[in-house]
Amino acid sequence: MTAREIEILERINKYAEEKLGDIDPQKTQVSKQLSVLMPKLQEIADELGISLEDMFIKYMDLQSEASLINEMKLREQLEL
Repeated sequence: MTAREIEILERINKYAEEKLGDIDPQKTQVSKQLSVLMPKLQEIADELGISLEDMFIKYMDLQSEASLINEMKLREQLEL
């Protein structure tokens, strides 16, 4: 993940924490969660000159990659 991609993911996640802070993601519909994130996704898409759809895909890819990295780090720690 590049430094720019990390920055993008951090911006979106910070926004999500501010707007969705107290919700239970397991009990809140994904569509509701995404509708809350749309303004930030659109803002970043506009900055990058890409479509909202492409930004959404980029966000999902980055989130998946970050989750994988975190899982790998956890596995390494547990092996010690």
